[in-house]
Amino acid sequence: MISDADRADQMGQATREKLKQFIARIERLEAEKAELATDIREVYSEVKSFGFDTKVMRKVISLRKQDASERAEQEALLDMYMEVVADQ
Repeated sequence: MISDADRADQMGQATREKLKQFIARIERLEAEKAELATDIREVYSEVKSFGFDTKVMRKVISLRKQDASERAEQEALLDMYMEVVADQ
């Protein structure tokens, strides 16, 4: 079985550079993602200060990501389940 050190030695310089580039790119994207998450939290905080319900806003955003047919199907299932539960 080939060791990690041997595998690294066999890797060409171009391959090593490409690997470094991919890792650097992912690290930059992860940093951007963290910044965006912070920005989103700040917006929700601002929304809350205006008296809006952030749970409902999150649900609205989630629903808007779905296409109309998927949303309609979920709403129909929810209505059906609620009817079943209401009978008890």
